[in-house]
Amino acid sequence: MAETMTHISGKLFAAFALTVALATITVGLLMFFGPDWSRFAPATCTETRCFCEMPRTGAFLLQPANSFSSFGFVFTGFLMILLARSRDWISAFPPQAASILGVATIVTGVGSVLLHATLTLWGQFFDVLGMYLVSGFFLIYAIAKWRGIADRRAMVYYALLCVVLVAILYALPEVRRWLFAVILLAAIILELIFARPLRPQVRIGYYVAGLIANIVAFTIWNLDQRGQLCSPASLWQGHAVWHLLGAVALWFAFLYYRSERPVR
Repeated sequence: MAETMTHISGKLFAAFALTVALATITVGLLMFFGPDWSRFAPATCTETRCFCEMPRTGAFLLQPANSFSSFGFVFTGFLMILLARSRDWISAFPPQAASILGVATIVTGVGSVLLHATLTLWGQFFDVLGMYLVSGFFLIYAIAKWRGIADRRAMVYYALLCVVLVAILYALPEVRRWLFAVILLAAIILELIFARPLRPQVRIGYYVAGLIANIVAFTIWNLDQRGQLCSPASLWQGHAVWHLLGAVALWFAFLYYRSERPVR
């Protein structure tokens, strides 16, 4: 038991250290290129408003709470990768696939930082890119399990889907939220109805916990976006809570996949 706790503590510390390192690099780059973000094309959300948090004009982080909370995804992604590379990995969830999910989660966090720090169109691109990488992973992984697609071929399909989504994001940025919602909903339906019954000993409770976290997160996101849960100058932001709960939901999804046992 003591060895297990030491092992977990080591992974947590390593994930935290890597998160701090990446956060330092990201913030350093933002300081170098900022703070005059007005010279870049603005994010499309600026036509209405980009969530509740008031932009700090002239700062290299226009929305600090929403920016720093995004590193919750980064920490979660690094922890996924570190655990997938452990020698005691006994899951049917391939370590390569677990690592890909970890990378997608990290991209989600960094992309979110870039959006909220700059409120630029290129920041928005990277923000949505991470969301597409994660939702696309869920969709392809569910289909692969359902249809018995080999891991390598599934990775090719995933790469192709990502290329298509990036092209759509570049050409039609205004459909980003609806497309993300459609992909994620399709992934959930396919997973619960077709893929889950084919996963030996999988712990569905993790998946349900992730769904609940997502539902609560989206409720808070919606209240923040509508200005019903809003204090613009505060560091306590509903959208920041959405980020942290989103990271929790991805962690539960990872635990769900990891709980599947190999067929003997």
